[in-house]
This record gives sequence, C-alpha cells and structure tokens, in this order.
Amino acid sequence: MPTRVCCCCSALRPRYKRLVDNIFPEDPKDGLVKADMEKLTFYAVSAPEKLDRIGSYLAERLSRDVVRHRSGYVLIAMEALDQLLMACHSQSIKPFVESFLHMVAKLLESGEPKLQVLGTNSFVKFANIEEDTPSYHRRYDFFVSRFSAMCHSCHSDPEIRTEIRIAGIRGIQGVVRKTVNDELRATIWEPQHMDKIVPSLLFNMQKIEEADSRIGPPSSPSAADKEENPAVLAENCFRELLGRATFGNMNNAVRPVFAQYSHHVIQEILGHLDARKKDSPRVRAGIIQVLLEAVAIAAKGSIGPTVLEVFNTLLKHLRLSVEFEANDLQGGSVVSANLNASSKDNDEKIVQNAIIQTIGFFGSNLPDYQRSEIMMFIMGKVPVFGTSTHTLDISQLGDLGTRRIQIMLLRSLLMVTSGYKAKTIVTALPGSFLDPLLSPSLMEDYELRQLVLEVMHNLMDRHDNRAKLRGIRIIPDVADLKIKREKICRQDTSFMKKNGQQLYRHIYLGCKEEDNVQKNYELLYTSLALITIELANEEVVIDLIRLAIALQDSAIINEDNLPMFHRCGIMALVAAYLNFVSQMIAVPAFCQHVSKVIEIRTMEAPYFLPEHIFRDKCMLPKSLEKHDKNLYFLTNKIAESLGGSGYSVERLSVPYVPQVTDEDRLSRRKSIVDTVSIQVDILPNSVPSDDVVSNTEEITFEALKKAIDTSGMEEQEKEKRRLVIEKFQKAPFEEIAAQCESKANLLHDRLAQILELTVRPPPSPSGTLTITSGHAQYQSVPVYEMKFPDLCVY
Repeated sequence: MPTRVCCCCSALRPRYKRLVDNIFPEDPKDGLVKADMEKLTFYAVSAPEKLDRIGSYLAERLSRDVVRHRSGYVLIAMEALDQLLMACHSQSIKPFVESFLHMVAKLLESGEPKLQVLGTNSFVKFANIEEDTPSYHRRYDFFVSRFSAMCHSCHSDPEIRTEIRIAGIRGIQGVVRKTVNDELRATIWEPQHMDKIVPSLLFNMQKIEEADSRIGPPSSPSAADKEENPAVLAENCFRELLGRATFGNMNNAVRPVFAQYSHHVIQEILGHLDARKKDSPRVRAGIIQVLLEAVAIAAKGSIGPTVLEVFNTLLKHLRLSVEFEANDLQGGSVVSANLNASSKDNDEKIVQNAIIQTIGFFGSNLPDYQRSEIMMFIMGKVPVFGTSTHTLDISQLGDLGTRRIQIMLLRSLLMVTSGYKAKTIVTALPGSFLDPLLSPSLMEDYELRQLVLEVMHNLMDRHDNRAKLRGIRIIPDVADLKIKREKICRQDTSFMKKNGQQLYRHIYLGCKEEDNVQKNYELLYTSLALITIELANEEVVIDLIRLAIALQDSAIINEDNLPMFHRCGIMALVAAYLNFVSQMIAVPAFCQHVSKVIEIRTMEAPYFLPEHIFRDKCMLPKSLEKHDKNLYFLTNKIAESLGGSGYSVERLSVPYVPQVTDEDRLSRRKSIVDTVSIQVDILPNSVPSDDVVSNTEEITFEALKKAIDTSGMEEQEKEKRRLVIEKFQKAPFEEIAAQCESKANLLHDRLAQILELTVRPPPSPSGTLTITSGHAQYQSVPVYEMKFPDLCVY
C-alpha cells in the first residue's frame, strides 16, 4: 500500500521536476545520468517556456546541496545547467539565465575553493554565449566584486591560492567579454568597476614579477605554463580590456593604473627634478607642475616614507631656489644685474610658488594623522634666529634669504593646515608645534606675523566660524552671525591653563609692533574672537578682558613710542573685541558699558573705532592724554558688571603682564624686559675704552613734568604699596612668577654685563691654554709683566 501511494504521488509531480530528479543518480560518484539528461534537454528545447521552472528547480536543489556540503550533487547540477545553457538559444532563455547566475553566485559565495572554481568555469562558458537580444535589467556588480576579491586570494596553500587567483582573472575576463558585447557595455567602464578590476589585474602582474626577480631569469614557458601563470593571464586580460576601450572610456581604465603606481611615478619625477636642479627656473617649474598633477592622484593612497620623501625633496628645492635668487641679486655685474634681475627674480618666484602649491595640495589631501606629522615636519624646517632647532641649511642664504624661506615655509604650512579639523586643540597645537610657531623671532616682520596668525586660525577654528568674523568691525548683534560652538571640553581647558599665557603674550606683543598694517589688526581681532568661541571658560574670559584692558593702557601710555595710527588701531581692536565678548557672554551691564563707550566714541572720537581708523584719510588726534575717561573702557565698571553676574573678578584689578621666555634674550627683536636703563660709572683705568658701554636714559617732556611735580608723592607711594600687596594676594601664581622672572632676568643680564666689563681673570704665571691650528699650547706670562686691576692691588 505505501509503495502504491508513493508511486501515485510521484506520478502527480510535474514532468519537468521528474525529469530533473532523474538526472541525479543514487550515488553522486556515478556522475550525471546521460540518458535522462538527453530527455531533459529534449524537453527543454521542445517546451522553452518551461526553462524558467527548470532553472528555478535546479537552483533550489543546488542551494540545498551547497548548504549540506554535498559537493557531488552540486557538480552534477552545474553540469546539467551548462548543457541546458549551451543547447537552448531561444528568447525564453532569459529567465533561465537569471536562475543560472543566481546559482553561480551561490558557488562563488561558498568558502570552498573547488566550488568557487566550478562557478567561475560555468560563468566563463556563459560569457562566451552570444545572446540574441540584450538584457537591459541584468547587472554584473556582484561578479566584478567577487572575481576581484578572488584575484587577491591569500589562501595558505600556494597551489590553491594560485588556482583561485587564476579563476578570478578568468572571471574578470568573462565579465569584460560579456558586457562589451552587450548593448549596455558602458556599464563596465564606470569608475566603481574599473577601480576594482584594474588594481586586481595589476596586483597579479606585480606579484609574479617580484617572485621572478628573486628567482632569476625565467626560462621560456610553454603554452600550458602561460595558461597557469596568473601574471601572463592577467596581462592578457588587461590588454584585452584596454583594446576594447573607446576614447571616452580610456580615462576610467588608465586612471586606476596611475593610482596603483602613483608612488613610483612620483619617485621618478622627484629623481628627474634632482637631476635638473641646475636647469633654468622655467624647466624646474614645469617639472614641479607635472608633480602637482601626479600628487593630485596619489595623495589619498600615499604612505609614510613616500610622503616624507616628497616634502623633503620639495623643501630642498625651495631652499635652492631662494639661494639662486639671492645669488642673482648679489653676484654679477651691474649691467647684467639691471637687465636680468627682474626676469630671474620673477622666474624663481614661479618655481617657489609652484613648490608651495604642490606642498599645500599634497598636505591638504592627506589623512589627518599624516597631516599632523607633516605640520611638525614643515615647522621643524622653519629657521629661527638664535637657535639651531631647524633642520634646513640656511648658511648660504643671508638674512633676506632666510626671511624668504620663513615666509614660504609658513605659506606651505598654511595650505597644509587648511581644512584640518582636530577634536581637541591639544591634537592640533601640541607644545612641540606651538612653541616654534610662536617664536619671538617670527614676529620681526609683519608678513610673518600674519602667516603665523592664519595658521593658528586654521587649527583653532573647528566649527568654521572664521568667515563670519572676517574683518574688524563693531558688530551690532553677534547673534545674527549664528556662531557655532560647543561646550569646552576638559582637554581644551587643560590646554589653556598650560598655554594660555603664551597665546596672550603673542597677541599682546603682536599688537605693539610698529610695522603693523590693517590686516595684522584684523587677524589679531580674529584670534581673540576664536579663542573666546573655542577655548574660553569663565576664567579665560577674565584673562582675555584683562589682556584687552592692558592693550588699551599700553596705547594710552605709549611706552613703546608707537605712531598715532598704531595707537588708535589698538584702541579700535579693543573696542571691537570687547563688543564681541560682551555679547557672547551676554551680561547686560557689561554690554551696556561697552555700548555706551562705543556710542561716545562715535560722536567724539571716531578714530577709536575700526570703521573709521582703517579708512583712508582718517583724521588722527595729536595726543591721547587729554581725552575724557568716558572714551575708555574702565576696569572698575567692567568688574562691577561681571561681579553682579557671578564672575570671579578679583583678578581684573591686577594689570596684565606678559610672560617672559628665555628666547626673548636670544631673539634679535627688542625684548619686552628692556624697559629700564641702568647707568654704571666705571673707572677709566679699569677697562679699555673700547669696552665702555654708554646707556643713557632718554629725557622727555613727560619725564621732566614728573620730576617737577612732587605734590602728592606720599599718597602715590601708599597707593603703589597697596596695589603691590593686593597683586600678591589676588593675582594668579603664573603672573607673579612671570613678573618676578622678568625682573630677575633683567638683573642677571645687567650684573653679567658689569662683571664682564670690570672683573676679568688675570693671566696665570703657569700659562694660558690657547688652541692654534687645532693643537693646544700653553703660553707662560712672567709675574712682573702681569697687570692687576686697581681693586686687587694693596
């Protein structure tokens, strides 16, 4: 009875399923049942409308066998599919092809190498079939990705690895042939496909070439060896790919080649540039322009040594260009200099600009972790007077050439930092980068100061607010700017505690430079605003306000003898910043005081506002001493307004004093501690007349006025003592230490100068060590010929 039921149920199954089931033997080792396969093929040819169902059923059985790891039945199913595919060419084959490709994809997705190779072989057979009509909906994205991945197989068994890679190359070749012959052949030339196909082929070509170069010269391979050689097969496939490309598609096929071998291209160009380093500027500029085009392709995929080699070579040629420019200006006859100086100078500037553009473009396209290294690398090349920390040879450049190098390196650094966004300011401005960037020797020239500030803005501005702050002006409503800001993180707070005084000092000194132009004041204003936005908590806000008041006082007192334009420029900068910060912290009383001062200035002293002082033909005052105090921002009123809103305002009463560094004494610019002159009377017979240093105090009208006016001296002394006591009670430790250190350094320098002039070690009778021509010699002096200072004789 059960047997009769099974026979009855079997008879009820569709005929195509019975024919498909019959081709599978009981033992898969017996292989495909050929007689039943012929019946299935005849049925499919006679009833092509059944091909879709036959393919779906075969795909169902194959998927089940793949999951159950019954490889024997998988081989039989694929053999049947291949025979049906080769035998049927009717229009109804389209649905069957979809089932076929689905089964091939199943095999390629399996982890068994044999099944992957089996699926590839079936796909290659399918690719050689010419279909009557194109398929507009069929895409081969999966097969391109899968075959490309197989080309990079890293199987532990070398034979299996080679077999999988060969299958991947043959699969890519099949995709190319199938899509090129199709009406939709343009699809394969899309960049997303070429960026996978071309590197996969080049990878196999390169790997085998490296192996051959280690083994030695290869013998002539046979045809069978060529077929089994991934390099030969990949080369043939690549030739076929390029041979089928049209003019419009060639770019997509060639561009991945440059991306794959970009570092080789760049190395060859750099070598060519080194070989042509003495050629004309136009030739060198052309080579650098070619390098720029290659760098545009290579920047994203570059690695450490290649990047450093590019920058090191470019910086070397930048120094050479400046050296050539300096030699052209210094050497040669007067006539030739007059005729050729301008043209040579312009040509060398073309070379320098090309180098800077290449450095900036390369650096700005690097990943962030590499860009920070390049920033440190370039900063390490910037020469700083009085130190030997830089690694660039400037011995042949002179002061003018060194300044040119400083400017161009900072311009390169500016381009590299453009668009750099660090999560914390410590990452963007580490101490090893910030210290040389804010070096006092880089403040000797207004253009250098501008570049330093712009570099700082690139690194500080993490929310793209700089464009909203461009220019220096009194902003009526800061809320209209829609400033983007976040809560100050702990790392940023720690950064300001450690480096805040250094930033304030740089801004303070930068405002008091005599060669400042309008752009300097604009950049200094932007620096204050960015610090307020990105790094300011309540403590930093108080420090910034103290800094602004100190700048105002320096402009009024004018200890540095600045021109009136610069004094008014400082006053305008302070007004613009206090207007900005008062609205940012939104303390009504503070805003009211600032607004009132600005309103009075608008009517009585417009030259104290940025909109007027930086305008052409602005009338300047003759002095600032007679101005009404209502024109100034008053510390007591600011403290009163902020104190009412909960701010700790004790430190506002302590004047800001810039921090003094050891580098001030090494710098060639005037030190900020050099504000007091000391006169020392030295006996004429104590030291030679050539060593006498004359330090005289400048006598001015103000000094005479103070000397004559003796009324109220006791009250002034009491007030001075009170301020000193209050400062030591309330001022932060950093400021007290900075002020004490400045006095100590000043005293130490003066004492060292006095001792150098008065006390010299007498010659020793035992002899004095001298070095002549590299050899040490002792020269003895008789006692009766020795001359002692008067203080030593008794």
